[in-house]
Amino acid sequence: MTVTDLPPVASAPAPSPWAPPPAGGARRVVLPRVAPVRQFRQVLPDVPQLIGAGLAIAAALLLGLVLELGPLGAVKHLRDHETGYAQLRESLAKGLTPIGQYGADGKPVEVGTPVALLEIPQLGLREVVREGTGGGVLESGPGHRRDTPMPGQAGTSVVFGRQAGFGGPFGALGNLRPGETFKVTTGQGEQVFRVIGTRRVGDPIPAPAKAEAGRLVLVTGSGPHYAPSGTLLVDADLMSEVRPANARPLTAAALPAAEAAMGTEDAAWIPLVLWGEGLLLAAVGLAVAWARWGRRQTWIVGVPVVGYLALAVADEVARLLPNLI
Repeated sequence: MTVTDLPPVASAPAPSPWAPPPAGGARRVVLPRVAPVRQFRQVLPDVPQLIGAGLAIAAALLLGLVLELGPLGAVKHLRDHETGYAQLRESLAKGLTPIGQYGADGKPVEVGTPVALLEIPQLGLREVVREGTGGGVLESGPGHRRDTPMPGQAGTSVVFGRQAGFGGPFGALGNLRPGETFKVTTGQGEQVFRVIGTRRVGDPIPAPAKAEAGRLVLVTGSGPHYAPSGTLLVDADLMSEVRPANARPLTAAALPAAEAAMGTEDAAWIPLVLWGEGLLLAAVGLAVAWARWGRRQTWIVGVPVVGYLALAVADEVARLLPNLI
């Protein structure tokens, strides 16, 4: 018999892990081995899912900013107007409306406090004026520059208002014509003003108001909406009786830069970073959930969370934009 004629050797079958142990020996169980790296990779999303999550976050941020400055901001402004009007009515009825930099309690007037009601019938405008001109205050409506006297007092009062964002209460300010009148109600009563003209940066400045006379300057952005190139000012002289003024220790030199015309609030950077970190974590969680749960479940859970965080980030970004937008 040659080597090639030898019968094939039958291979022994692999022992079953559940086979009874040999006599005198312990049972041996063999389990399949799975690489822990493979298990970890199954949890992580792949590159397309990460890119998709990043694009979704970018789109949410852009949409949030558009909504914040546009329709959603207008709704917030309307809400703040109603609450501010109720607060102003109460303070006027109690005689506690601030008429200077300090309130009836001797403490500085808190920024954002309602101090006056501005009514311009020609523009259909009826707005609560709050103390302060920072971007956060102007989201709720017009603001009184704190280093100037109150409307109706001797000197030049200044009131800022947004041109387009958050309802754009001063968007039609350029339609006022010389000779038209409007009124402002403060803690000292109703004050009537007559428009003497409108101007932009570089235009001739009107003659200063006479001693012991009052003037009001309304200020907003000038140029394309949401991208103003300068400021628009409306000068109006006080026609009613001049009211007495309290001391104003806060001067223009001490006024924060955020409250100047076209100023931005640098203080918004800290909450912006914190909200941004939350949004980044939500993006990572969204990508992981996409890999683990699937598309439908991720959209149901992720859209409300990411939407809320995106609006919070957009609100802080809006404060970093010029306050007259």
